[in-house]
Amino acid sequence: MSAQQKTDRRLWWLLGVAALVSLAWLLVTFGLVGSTLEQEARATVWSLLADRVALIAMTWGGGMAAIAWALKRWFDHWVTPSVQLAEEAQVMLRTDVVRTLKPKGNVETQVLAELFNQLVVQREELRQQMESKVRQAAQGIEQEKSRLAALMSELTQSVVVCNLDGRILLYNNRARMQFRALSQAPGVAGGAELIGLGRSIYSVFDRKLVAHALENIQQRMLRGAGQPSAQFVTTTPAGQLLRVQMAPVRSAQAQSADEEDDRIDLTGFVLMLDNITRDYEAESARDQVLHALTEGSRSALANMQAAVDMLDYPDLEPAMRERFLGVIREETQSLSRRIGVLEAGSADSLKTRWPLEDMLGADLVNAAMRRIEVVTGLPATSVEVDASLWLKVESFSLLQALVYLAGRLADEFEVRFVQMRLGVASSSAGKAQLDLIWSGQAMSTETVMSWEMDPMKVGQESTRLTVRDVVERHGGAFWFERERVRHQAFFRFLLPLANPQEQLDAATFVKSESRPEYYDFDLFKTTELTRSLDERKLSDLVYTVFDTETTGLNPSQGDEIIQIGAARIVNNKLLRQECFEQLVDPRRPIPAASIPIHGIQPEMVAGQPTIEEVLPAFHAFAQDTVLVAHNAAFDMRFLQLKEQQTGVVFDHPVLDTLLLSALIHPNQDSHRLEALAERFNVTIIGRHTAMGDAMVTAEVFLKLIPLLAEKGIHTLGEAREAAQKTYYARLKY
Repeated sequence: MSAQQKTDRRLWWLLGVAALVSLAWLLVTFGLVGSTLEQEARATVWSLLADRVALIAMTWGGGMAAIAWALKRWFDHWVTPSVQLAEEAQVMLRTDVVRTLKPKGNVETQVLAELFNQLVVQREELRQQMESKVRQAAQGIEQEKSRLAALMSELTQSVVVCNLDGRILLYNNRARMQFRALSQAPGVAGGAELIGLGRSIYSVFDRKLVAHALENIQQRMLRGAGQPSAQFVTTTPAGQLLRVQMAPVRSAQAQSADEEDDRIDLTGFVLMLDNITRDYEAESARDQVLHALTEGSRSALANMQAAVDMLDYPDLEPAMRERFLGVIREETQSLSRRIGVLEAGSADSLKTRWPLEDMLGADLVNAAMRRIEVVTGLPATSVEVDASLWLKVESFSLLQALVYLAGRLADEFEVRFVQMRLGVASSSAGKAQLDLIWSGQAMSTETVMSWEMDPMKVGQESTRLTVRDVVERHGGAFWFERERVRHQAFFRFLLPLANPQEQLDAATFVKSESRPEYYDFDLFKTTELTRSLDERKLSDLVYTVFDTETTGLNPSQGDEIIQIGAARIVNNKLLRQECFEQLVDPRRPIPAASIPIHGIQPEMVAGQPTIEEVLPAFHAFAQDTVLVAHNAAFDMRFLQLKEQQTGVVFDHPVLDTLLLSALIHPNQDSHRLEALAERFNVTIIGRHTAMGDAMVTAEVFLKLIPLLAEKGIHTLGEAREAAQKTYYARLKY
């Protein structure tokens, strides 16, 4: 938002003083002149001047206008540049902003600006020297910290570390993926409303359950347990079943304390999570199969036992004997049919489940080729491998099966080379087909079946597993085919694909160029429960910085939100990996004039979630935080107009960087977001996109916090009260 520069109040005071002085001077002058004249002369003078009072007033007004113009020019040249220079210098003094001040105004002010620039250069040189020394001194600590971050990120188990208030301090990528699966709005928030630094773990777990587990751990510590832990199973609001193992986090002082009560003083806890919903369902299905088989077979077995007992009589008549044999045959067939139905309906539950992991199909093919060449000596190549496929496999046993089959081909059929092929199975949804191809003499079906059923031998190692075992435990299939046109044959494995959500997460995890910062140990020091929000310091609060893109600028006249972008600030750090970004279907046309501004085409929002779906997810993402926006009145008006339609009320405290900038720098020419970014040396990326503007606003807000403290504004309540007194707080939408 642009703004015209306001006139300095001191100018109005000076003009007022000048007007009063000039009037007093006129009155004194007239009084002195009148006192020197006789009565008759005085009357003559007054009669002459009485008709010319308007002219005297106009002359006085013209003089005052000239004085005002001169004062304004004097202010613009001497005072205003000095005030602006002081405000800009304050920015560089209280923040880490580095930029060159533009010399303007009188010569003395320009010289001061040059001196400030030289001082900034010297300060930055000293700062860089100090940072270099600090980096060298902290190199060992950073190395340990990086190792911990790498370990946490690479773990295949979900790990979440919390402080005693239940606020999340650290989590790994696996936990992020699991919380996404637990989200009730995975298509919109993607689990971001459940997990994030500073968020409460009690949005997933019952507070009393966690407190009970902590009490059990402390009791075990009192009994002298060295590594106490607790386990519990709980259900989530989304209906998932989680098994949780809890371990305590103690400070160094507590670990070395002499008193027992001091040794059990905890600073937080670690949660290791396993989603056992599928295991529980499989176990229940197996129990149901066993129960159905037991109850359904009881009467059949009784009938068969009775018939067998009667057949033991030697003098049994032939007709009666045939009748009892018929009973046995009928019950046997009935029992066989029942078992077949149960097996067909519960095949997955009857199998022993192996732990299957997501694996890029191309990686599996490459590993198989290397293993075949090393163990069997056969050259192996790949043909027609779909590099985008992700499989859910147990790679060790599957590689054993491939190497075993290649070895038998080389030993018994003198095959000279093999090829690998991978693609989507056209006839089986959710499956991929992996082929082991060779050229050579024909093979009978009986040979294939024997290879499938024989225990596998790979090199000098033997195992009791068969190819059929491997295939069944993957829930797949295996067969042999010939391609007569190419004079080739192949073994085909039908394997499960990783579902699309898991493919996306795994690809992001593997190909990420840099490790996201998911840890912040300073949060152990938070004591937010002891203070209300208005009384808390700005530097201690958690913020959701957001922006909206809309179809137009008139929310009360039917314009709609088409995109929401938000980022979180925790412990004075912008968490770039904990974001909310969602296009919204406005269910109305997007004006062509607005498209060049935000770049959102109508086809981009077609089929996207509606505002009724997006706002509840965004509300959950912003839970227990302070909302921050630039020109927040505009964005909040859109949210407020949707309260009745969506049932979502945004009653969060709100801070506006536009108002805060006007509060801190009242003499600056502009408080537009671009001007603030330039003033604070913030790089703008993605201007007029919701996410890009939210990121810029967040960085600007972080620069404003120390400047507010310089003005004596330390708490949220003080900032809100001061912002409401600025000129821009009167803007309405």
